[in-house]
Amino acid sequence: MKEPVHYVNKGLEDEMEISAYKLKRIKLYATFVGYVLTCGILRLVFYWLPHWMLKATHSPCPLVKAEQIMLKDAYNMYYVVTVKTMTREGTGVKVRKPKRKLFRKPQQYDDTNNTPENDDSLLRYFVCKRVKYVWDSESASYIPLRGLDIGCRQSYFHNITGLTIAEQSKRRVLYGSNVIDVHVTPIIIILFKELASPFYTFQLFSVCLWFAENYWIYAVCIIVITVISLIIQIYQTRQFERALRNTITSTDNTIVMRANESFENIPASELAPGDIIEIPRFGCDMQCDAVLITGNCIVNESMLTGESVPVTKTSLPNTNGMRLENDPEVTVKTHSRHILFCGTHVIQTRFYGNQKVKAVVLRTGFSTSKGELVRSIMYPKPLDFKFQRHALYYIGILALIALCGMIYTLVLKIDRKDPDSEIVIRVLDLITIIIPPALPAALAVGMVFSQRRLKFKNIYCISPRSLNICGTIDAVCFDKTGTLTEDGLNMHGVVRAEKNKFESILKDMSQLPKDDLFFCMACCHSLTIIDNEIIGDPMDIIMFKATNWDLEEPGPDETRFDMMTPTIVHPKVDKSSSSIGTLSGLDIGIVRQFPFSSSLQRMSVVTRRLGAKNFDLYVKGSPEMITSLSKTETIPHDFQEVLQSYTKHGYRVIALAWKELSSKLNLVKIQRLNREQVENELNFLGLLVMENHLKPQSTPAINELKDANIRTIMVTGDNMLTALSVARECNMVEKSDRIILVQAYPPDVDHSDVTFDFVYADDKNTKVDEAFTLEDQKKIHIDLDNPRFHFAVTGKTWAVLRKYCPDILRKIAVKGTVFARMGPDQKGQLVEVLQDIGYSVGMCGDGANDCGALKTAHMGISLSEAEASVASPFTSKTPNIECVPTVIKEGRCSLVTAFGVFKYMACYSMTQFISVLILYWKNCNLSNDEFLYADIFLTSTYSITFSRTAPYEELVVDRPLISLISPGPILSLITQVCLVTAFQVFVYFHVQMQPWFIGFRSNLENDYTSHENSAVFIMSMYQYTILAIVFAKGYPYRKAFFTNWWFVLNLIITLAITMWLTIDPDKDLASHFQLAILPSIKYRSMYIGIAFIQLVLAYSVEKFIIDNDVLRRKISNCLKNCIPSHNLVYNTIESEIDNDPDWPPVSDKQVDLAEIFQRQDNVQQDTHNLEEMRNSLEDVLGKDFNDDISQTDESAQMLLNGSPGATSRSNSAIDNPAFMDDSMGYSTAL
Repeated sequence: MKEPVHYVNKGLEDEMEISAYKLKRIKLYATFVGYVLTCGILRLVFYWLPHWMLKATHSPCPLVKAEQIMLKDAYNMYYVVTVKTMTREGTGVKVRKPKRKLFRKPQQYDDTNNTPENDDSLLRYFVCKRVKYVWDSESASYIPLRGLDIGCRQSYFHNITGLTIAEQSKRRVLYGSNVIDVHVTPIIIILFKELASPFYTFQLFSVCLWFAENYWIYAVCIIVITVISLIIQIYQTRQFERALRNTITSTDNTIVMRANESFENIPASELAPGDIIEIPRFGCDMQCDAVLITGNCIVNESMLTGESVPVTKTSLPNTNGMRLENDPEVTVKTHSRHILFCGTHVIQTRFYGNQKVKAVVLRTGFSTSKGELVRSIMYPKPLDFKFQRHALYYIGILALIALCGMIYTLVLKIDRKDPDSEIVIRVLDLITIIIPPALPAALAVGMVFSQRRLKFKNIYCISPRSLNICGTIDAVCFDKTGTLTEDGLNMHGVVRAEKNKFESILKDMSQLPKDDLFFCMACCHSLTIIDNEIIGDPMDIIMFKATNWDLEEPGPDETRFDMMTPTIVHPKVDKSSSSIGTLSGLDIGIVRQFPFSSSLQRMSVVTRRLGAKNFDLYVKGSPEMITSLSKTETIPHDFQEVLQSYTKHGYRVIALAWKELSSKLNLVKIQRLNREQVENELNFLGLLVMENHLKPQSTPAINELKDANIRTIMVTGDNMLTALSVARECNMVEKSDRIILVQAYPPDVDHSDVTFDFVYADDKNTKVDEAFTLEDQKKIHIDLDNPRFHFAVTGKTWAVLRKYCPDILRKIAVKGTVFARMGPDQKGQLVEVLQDIGYSVGMCGDGANDCGALKTAHMGISLSEAEASVASPFTSKTPNIECVPTVIKEGRCSLVTAFGVFKYMACYSMTQFISVLILYWKNCNLSNDEFLYADIFLTSTYSITFSRTAPYEELVVDRPLISLISPGPILSLITQVCLVTAFQVFVYFHVQMQPWFIGFRSNLENDYTSHENSAVFIMSMYQYTILAIVFAKGYPYRKAFFTNWWFVLNLIITLAITMWLTIDPDKDLASHFQLAILPSIKYRSMYIGIAFIQLVLAYSVEKFIIDNDVLRRKISNCLKNCIPSHNLVYNTIESEIDNDPDWPPVSDKQVDLAEIFQRQDNVQQDTHNLEEMRNSLEDVLGKDFNDDISQTDESAQMLLNGSPGATSRSNSAIDNPAFMDDSMGYSTAL
């Protein structure tokens, strides 16, 4: 009975099919016999294909009895791992399931969820891609080992008391050491792996055969080339592993709290989930993922977000004693503002009294956020490159041709009763002739030259094999901040609101009056001073520095929340003066701060001016949010017009507001206020306008790519409207094109299916609205005046489409140009979707949050030398996107060079193969020196100098061929081989018709001197040169071959020597070559004319037939009619969209963009709350929950509506350049 198919990570991106096997000794013994009978060849095959070896030596079995596990991922990559066991007494904990029952006391924690079998004493597990999977007897499957980030409620973290040394050791046995170790492979291991590869195995076979033939000079040359190639490969492998290790390895000590509340300094590698650690007052680098339980931290999360912007982490709320529904499970996604992530840097801590800032370890090692990033670099999605795959097909075809030649030779040799050793050597020799061992080295030469040219342009390549793939690129994704635009922000000006209208923008900050708008700029921020430097969000820094005031913070002993020493801002004064701004009466103390919230889209501070009796509230945030909280009479009537006049040009706009608080409030009451109590009835003050300049190189580079018909796509964590503006400014979206903003909303109680909003986001302010379900679509024709359109999508919409509407997602990917608010994982997902529909995708970014996309893309270019450079094959030391067209040009040049070299090497081997077969007919052959002259002096030098040709200066529209199995290359090879065969056969028979001809006679000395040998060898020498010229193509991807002086010089020298050998060779040299000098000088000169005729024919065929666009299209169409084929998926999707006038649907309904963003955030917030409520109800109701799901939905919705603030729409995020830029550091979400 066939075992059912099992999976690990079912339904997730890293889903893998899992099969269980148990050793079968009979199979094992039979396999050993096979090793002996095949002289180890079978073992070598099993080394290349370990899953074959598993099936040959093991038998399938149930998962619970598995000794070996075979896993197959979504890319058909196989992994064979061993099942291991450990005693539960040694681990101290059992495995955590993704979902767990929650009926337990808050202060208790039981890690007894999973058991490997009925025997609780053993734990079965295996490790794949650095993730440990353990056996769960309840689900009868292997599940990934998780830390405390799944299944623990908030109350648990406030009730644990730390681990003892023994408990910590036991957990570390299960979870492993807290180390993200990148193993640097020993040189001997890399060497063995390389030598055991099919290519080097074949080279070893060839070298042994050549030594047996006394063809030792070429054998030594191949050995030298192989050694150099191995040294380069080992160096590159070690360089990458060392760079990755040096980038991610971090060793430090950590202070942990033991169960007896004592503190101990231990190496961070000894940490285990459940440990309580102390966060030092002056910061540290986090060595694990931990949830903050006391105090606050200011953290730099550039490792995760790519932006060096400090964010504030607050302690996890204590829910002890609360009802189950008010004690939610802690998850990384929903509680990220309370979690300190591994790899991030804690800048500073804040605490209450003498209480230490403490955190509970959630995850360690490769399970952490940093570990996941490293795993994405170590195990990227494999790239399917047609050229490499098809090259193997050609080698297979050549092997079949060699088999035919071997049979032909075998029959002739046996018929002539040649010695057995001679027969074996000559038969095997044909394999090394038709499959040239130097082929991979010849193909690599072009990549090496391209790599060197890139280095001269400050572009460094750590993966030369990626160069050829770069030549296929037809879509490039760009990050925005730091890639297309400058990193820094500049103050553009302030627009004050006065008497219900806006004044003209004020760009000179020194002219600002010292009023509430000025005071708001001076104190409404979260800046801090570290090492005498103001640290915080770049926008806050620019805003504060524009006031030209000073910031003073309480000293280290005063950084406790219970101390009432406030942060003070005041005008700059002379340092020699004894007074610190107090005489001006403008000193302002910041006594309370309500930090920025991504859902509330605002922050505020409570302040008191020196000598004032009242407290003031200053608020800044997104314009739409601030106006919704402000008094109507204070909002200018032209608010929307002025706001859009700035946002549509890409400016960052922040609204400022102020409110005087009641005089009844004192310092104690201020500290107890909720922000909802005070953030209302505000007085609108005005707008703060900032700009982020586009890099001057961005627009020309984008235009160059577009002129070459290469799609340009923006994928950024920035807000939508700013991204749209930058897309227009850099010409990624042309002025005449329309942009359709796509917003998707997940199913909810009111809508059983996904709903959409489609909105025209352009200067005409024309709207497109689509409020329909997938079952009932209302479609109206799009504007025919501007049929070209681009989709713009936010990360939230992307998540909804990816989960519910994969078909629509593919349409969005085809027409999408701007993807905003995209998280690091979503950037990688976009690249994968584009690849799935047929695009060759490039990615250019500068942040650690681009690492996944850089590694996944066919061409990853990092503009940073930090983490991103380790993940990407290319790193540009010049931080602008000019490098993108440069790399694509070099990629195209390298790819075309590889095509030319491959065709040349294939035709060269066929030329030599034909020469040998013709001479075998007379029991003759080429001499070793003739072989040597052709193999080294002609072919090797041509393949090297041939590859030095530089790329063409311009990017053309047509991409180079990426498939060797296409009409062009196939016809080219066939016609050239036919010409070679025809001319060799002609000279072979023509020389025999000459009156002075003397036929070859076999001899024991293996002296092949004869007229047949001379005729065939001389003709073949010219043919090697002719093929090199014919395949050395230039425009449109490479410069003309005559610009390559090395190649031209090589041709001149080799042609001169060949002509000398033809017309008047030295007798001693001819004797050494075993070359019979043909008696007639006129006849010898004829070979030059024959060679010229073949050159004209070969070049004409290649130029006017093979490279003829019209003829090539006709042949392709004929083949498509005869052989079923399919176009690239994206072409099919694009045709469907273009041919469907009713999609996307359009209406004239006027919808404000802010309202669209507001609706999406509201729906997402409600859905999230509903989902949490449903999960809680499921835990409470157990299996009865599924008996009446509709009733539960209704109950959950009632509870949701009844919970305070659960359906508040005012707390929703609004995508607006005012306050949504990830580069501003206001978002604390991953």
